[in-house]
Amino acid sequence: MSGTEAGARGGGDSRARVLARVRAALADVPADEPVEPPPGGGYAECHAEGDTVDVLVDRLLDYRALVERVPEDALPERIAAALERRAATRVAAAPGVAPEWFARTGARRLTDSPEEPLSVADLDSCDGVVTGCAVAVAETGTIVLDGGPDQGRRALTLVPDYHLCVVRVDQVVDGVPQAVRLLDPGRPLTWISGPSATSDIELDRVEGVHGPRTLEVFVVEPGG
Repeated sequence: MSGTEAGARGGGDSRARVLARVRAALADVPADEPVEPPPGGGYAECHAEGDTVDVLVDRLLDYRALVERVPEDALPERIAAALERRAATRVAAAPGVAPEWFARTGARRLTDSPEEPLSVADLDSCDGVVTGCAVAVAETGTIVLDGGPDQGRRALTLVPDYHLCVVRVDQVVDGVPQAVRLLDPGRPLTWISGPSATSDIELDRVEGVHGPRTLEVFVVEPGG
C-alpha cells in the first residue's frame, strides 16, 4: 500500500469514528422532534416595513453614540451647536465635506487632502472631525466609511477623539447584505458600530483605544 493510499484510508477511518460518535450521541433524540428557531428572528421578523431609520437610531443609542435627527436645512446650525457644546475650535474634515456644513460655526476647518495631509500631531491635537458616510446599516447600527470625498482617509476618523458623522436617510439600509451590495470591496472600508470601546479579561470597558471616544451622528431628513 502506498503512503497516499494509507493516508486516504486513515482519513476515512477518522471520519467514520467521528460520525459514529455523533450517531451515538443522537441515538435517544426522536427523529420527528421539531427544531425550535433561534430566539429573536431576523430583521424582517422583528421590524415593520418603513421603520429602518428608527431602528438605526435605536441601535446607535444602544452603542452609547449621541444621535439626533436633523432637518436638512437645519444641518449647519446643528453642526455649529454640536461643536460649540464641545468647545471645538479646530476641526478636521475631508476636502469633499460641503462648505455649508461649517457656515454657522466659528471653529476653524482643517482640511485633510491627499496633496496636503494633516500630520498625526495635527490630527491628535484637533478637537474632532466631521464627515459624511457611504452607507448605514439599521439592523446592526453600523456606519460604513469608504474613503469617499466627504469622508477622507482612515486616519482622519481614527485619531481624533470626537467624530461627528452625517448620515442621510437615503443612505440607511435594513441589513448587512444590502450594504455590501452598495459598497465597492476595492475601497478602504471602515465599519463603525458606536464609539471605540474594548474590554479586558475582567470585562472593564475602556473607550477611545482604537478610535474616537465620542461618536455623534446626525441623521439628516429632507425638508425643514
